[in-house]
Amino acid sequence: MASNRRAFLAATAVGALAAAPAPTAPAPADRPTDPRTALAELLAGNRRYVTYHSRHPDESSGRRHALADGQHPFAVVVGCIDSRVPPELVFDQGLGDLLCIRTAGQVLDEAVLGSIQYGVEELRIPLVLVLGHERCGAVAATLDHVRTGTPVPGHLKLLVDEIVPVARRTRALPGDWAEHTMRAHTAWVRDAIRADSAFTSAHVTAARFDLDTGLVSLLP
Repeated sequence: MASNRRAFLAATAVGALAAAPAPTAPAPADRPTDPRTALAELLAGNRRYVTYHSRHPDESSGRRHALADGQHPFAVVVGCIDSRVPPELVFDQGLGDLLCIRTAGQVLDEAVLGSIQYGVEELRIPLVLVLGHERCGAVAATLDHVRTGTPVPGHLKLLVDEIVPVARRTRALPGDWAEHTMRAHTAWVRDAIRADSAFTSAHVTAARFDLDTGLVSLLP
């Protein structure tokens, strides 16, 4: 999935993070501590966002100072870099609430996996949510490559190469090929994380973000 150099750099970075002093500040009393409650909090925040009732919690100066002594995020969100899908806004969360890891098309590599592991093992986060979205540019680039065979330039090849297998599997399905590919790829990322023994202590799920409505819906 990644070169030996990338894997080495990722392992070194995560090792340094893991060697850092553990958070000393106690977790807030209202912080979700189990995956069911954490997921419910994310979906409740999304409902506020969709209905224009966002509270923008945990953004006060007091919150900022409290976080200087340690963090206790309650969910890892593995999402896309798309500027229209910022997890903290989509789920109406604030400082210290979410550990967000974003790559184009929520593509996995060793750095992403190491970052998730840091959240799950070191910060004891109970929930990992993989968030795909409609009209994803990485998916569109992959479909164009599959259609035309045009070489993908530079580092973009890493992104496209990961999505190509699901694009080919979904090509013959009736309906929107891009939508089918996005859903299948998001589910594949979820399943790859679930299958990794480094993340067995967390619940891993997947969801789709609708750009038109702002609504997050869980994927089967």
